[in-house]
Amino acid sequence: MPKLTFKTDNCKGCGLCVDVCPKKVLALSAEKINKKGHHPVEAVNPDDCIGCAFCATMCPDCIIKVER
Repeated sequence: MPKLTFKTDNCKGCGLCVDVCPKKVLALSAEKINKKGHHPVEAVNPDDCIGCAFCATMCPDCIIKVER
């Protein structure tokens, strides 16, 4: 099973990774706010991740790491 890790303090909450995920694994956090004042991305359905790494490729700030 793929493992997702995030550098949440660097996330600007743009949502590009959320939009590109084919399995709807990611979402912007409704409750958490990072040091920059943004709602960071989080894995809401991590068991559905297929390891495609579209999210990591799309992220302009390289905050997502996908390990297969």
